[in-house]
Amino acid sequence: MAKYSYRTSGTCSQAIEIEIEGDVIKSVMFYGGCDGNLKGISALVAGMKAQDVIDRLKGTRCGMKATSCPDQLAQALTAILSQNQ
Repeated sequence: MAKYSYRTSGTCSQAIEIEIEGDVIKSVMFYGGCDGNLKGISALVAGMKAQDVIDRLKGTRCGMKATSCPDQLAQALTAILSQNQ
């Protein structure tokens, strides 16, 4: 199992910690942001394949912002997968 830290950009959360084994997400923890919503997202994606999460969350926007915490998670997972190829 590997643990990654990702500094977010353009969102209320400042960082995301992701534990992943192979291509399966074991845990996600957001620092900052909307606590309840991000705990819910973290619980929902645990046990999912990283690519499935990317496919579902990539491009999600928060209001008028060009990104969101879910989109930042997708970007973090994309970086992790490309790093591990």
